[in-house]
Amino acid sequence: MQEVLTTGRELSTAVVMFHTVLAAKQDLNASETKALDLLQRAGSLTAGELSEQSGLAPASITGLVNRLEAKGFVRRLPDPDDGRRVRIATVPERLAETMHLFADLVTELEALCDEFTVQELAVIARFMREAARRQEAAGRRLAADP
Repeated sequence: MQEVLTTGRELSTAVVMFHTVLAAKQDLNASETKALDLLQRAGSLTAGELSEQSGLAPASITGLVNRLEAKGFVRRLPDPDDGRRVRIATVPERLAETMHLFADLVTELEALCDEFTVQELAVIARFMREAARRQEAAGRRLAADP
């Protein structure tokens, strides 16, 4: 078990460092790149939903969205169900311009997946999903603690 925890820390550091370099290449910060990821996976979110999912304060979300919009990464759209609300969505064409930054990593990870059976990958995915869920919960607890 200790090896799994240590390896998890190594992976976490590698991911943070990769995203730091990735963000710099796009003239973004790490929070902005992760917000883009949340928005891309969701399709669109309200500012409140983005705040909740990212763990960032609502006031921080306003500035973050303003910066991403100014750089052409997101746009504000009227909510189809509630005209008083605004949804934030990524600009696919702008994101497509940055996909080459991921190409080598995606190729490497696909090759790594080929080294495991479908059953092994299912166990790995289950562990990663649950670890992510617990990490998110820990972040929410930390944010709520004065």
